[in-house]
Amino acid sequence: MSVTSSPLPRVAVLGATGFIGRALCATLDERGHGLLAIARKTPSSPLPGAFAAFDLTVDPPAVLADLLTEHRIDVVVNAAGGMWGLTDEQMIPANLGMVSRLLETLELMPQPPRLVQIGTVHEYGTFPIGVTYTEDSPARPETAYGQLKLEATELIADTIRTKGLDAVVLRLGNVIGAGQPSHSLLGVMAGKLVEGQAAGGAELSLMPLTAQREFLHLQDGIDAMVAALAPAGPCPPVLNLGLGRATSARELVELLIEESGVPTRVTEVPAPAGTGPETEWHQLDISATEKALGWKPVRSLRDAVAELWQHADAANARA
Repeated sequence: MSVTSSPLPRVAVLGATGFIGRALCATLDERGHGLLAIARKTPSSPLPGAFAAFDLTVDPPAVLADLLTEHRIDVVVNAAGGMWGLTDEQMIPANLGMVSRLLETLELMPQPPRLVQIGTVHEYGTFPIGVTYTEDSPARPETAYGQLKLEATELIADTIRTKGLDAVVLRLGNVIGAGQPSHSLLGVMAGKLVEGQAAGGAELSLMPLTAQREFLHLQDGIDAMVAALAPAGPCPPVLNLGLGRATSARELVELLIEESGVPTRVTEVPAPAGTGPETEWHQLDISATEKALGWKPVRSLRDAVAELWQHADAANARA
């Protein structure tokens, strides 16, 4: 561990059992931070640090305030929320209601911790093709998930303005890495390749996948979150977090096939009616993030895909 002039901040991670939360907890523990992992249910495999089962969509904010005080928490990272497998109605408490109750929790505390909220590129909606978005670009979400996350960001920004809350929202692109959710595009493809490995080959039916999106290596995203715990200088209320360039989803699927080494036959299937080439485009300007956090992405998407595959392959071997 590096020597620092002051103690490292003690961190509480909400959503600690999720894809991002678990990776963040591992990095915080490795770097010597005091850690409180919080999730709705006790995980089957243990997390580093202390653990508390708590559901902020139903449990009282005052109880969480006491818990954060007891563990002397300096920073809360909210990596909770979700969209996959949830109805629009279920997404409301998971993405907006919980943030409202978290802000209520912090208001109950005499010295509230800093808040690092994990937002999403989907708060912006679909960009005009070729346009790079800054934090000041118009946000016009086109999905219920994006709208709810945007409303959560606006709640936090309003609390920063009116009550002086110490907080930042990191608008995160599409993250790739070990432990990729099985319902994501690359998670689904990895599952099919694992099945194909046992059968001696795989067959994938793919739509054109011409969408160009912001992707980011999981560990680069985690490093930015750690940098946001205690930035050295002024930090804007919202920061973009991505690679800073658009990449096609098809390119990443092809990288995954290559990394797996599984003989694969790809069949093109028509895109749904009403869609056309490159109907999705996300590209973020990350210069403000680089300046505020002293951070920049340093890992390749090939490495991210390789780690995704190695984890999926190893999990299958254990099973």
